[in-house]
Amino acid sequence: MVVYVSPVPGVSLRPYTPADRAAVLELVNADRLPGQPAATPAMLADAVRGRSRVDAGWWAELACPTTTVATSAAGTVLGVVSYALRPKDGHGVILWLHCREDESVARALLDRAGTELGTRTLDAFHFATALTLGVEALPAGHRPATHAALTAAGYTGVDLWRYMHRTLPAPELPRLTRYDTEPATPDTRRLLVTEDGKTLADATIGTPVQGTGVVWWIGVQPAARGQGTGRALLGTALHALSRMGAADVILFVDDAPPGGDRDRTAAKALYESSGFEEIDRLYSFTKQSR
Repeated sequence: MVVYVSPVPGVSLRPYTPADRAAVLELVNADRLPGQPAATPAMLADAVRGRSRVDAGWWAELACPTTTVATSAAGTVLGVVSYALRPKDGHGVILWLHCREDESVARALLDRAGTELGTRTLDAFHFATALTLGVEALPAGHRPATHAALTAAGYTGVDLWRYMHRTLPAPELPRLTRYDTEPATPDTRRLLVTEDGKTLADATIGTPVQGTGVVWWIGVQPAARGQGTGRALLGTALHALSRMGAADVILFVDDAPPGGDRDRTAAKALYESSGFEEIDRLYSFTKQSR
């Protein structure tokens, strides 16, 4: 078996094998956020092969991923990292990394990935993997050691998303009396409020996974704002998810500057007043080539 040189004493690095599956699933699930499904063997198989139903287009741009595990002297799997090249721009991409928040193990894994990817711009935690339900970046509060290891390795982090969660049902929220629904993708459904053939508001919800639904999007056109449409649409979306079997729901909110086209100030206020709790902040990282 190939064993790589590790910069951390007592930590060995080698390629992932199917025999590591159970240990790697334990590592992944040790980092699971509230509202996230437990990673399964099928989800891990997709992640190792470089497939994901969320952000599938970005995954299609990658070369075949490499997955490496870190082990102790006794052979215990301490951590895992997966990485790949993106031929269209020559970047290397750190796809996912788990290490029970042992910073020394994270450093060893990042060093190995960086050595394999070579001297080029490196992106880390830029899109969702098959191991999560849409988590596109690193939850910094729950993963402080990984965050610290990335920073120490020269990566610059950007705070991009709020990860929010609440339980269901939500009987306290109002619901629409008139709306339309249509399938958006095999995994999502769109709810629409229309008038005279024009869409005034819409929401996209995800089919629940292990009892968790997702509100992927809510948008209200300026002409329909200030009338309670957004709150009623959210209540309708949560009611629909409950009827689909969801016991809780998550959503992601970006932090675009106020005043721009993607101003999310009103959306954040709506979610907070509707029982959603911020669980963590999601960071993506880049290390420029030198």
